[in-house]
Amino acid sequence: MNSVVTFIDVENRVISATYRNLMVRAKVVLIDKISGEPLPEPVTTIASPLPTGVLRIRLPDSVKSGIYFLQALNTRGDKVAQSVEFRID
Repeated sequence: MNSVVTFIDVENRVISATYRNLMVRAKVVLIDKISGEPLPEPVTTIASPLPTGVLRIRLPDSVKSGIYFLQALNTRGDKVAQSVEFRID
């Protein structure tokens, strides 16, 4: 089963994205492209039993300008999907 996280837009510090084939309790994290490290927040946990859906992720003030991407992790913490890179201003 191929999981997918698709970045749509960032507007007013809210990331819009869709996901497909992610199971309940999977996590979506924000990764800083330069360091390759996940940010401690925001972390979004999939709560829907449906394997597809929409994400709206509000960015805390601690997230600075830069290039990022979303990464989905299964319940064991394994990387299962990654979005394209996008800029946060």
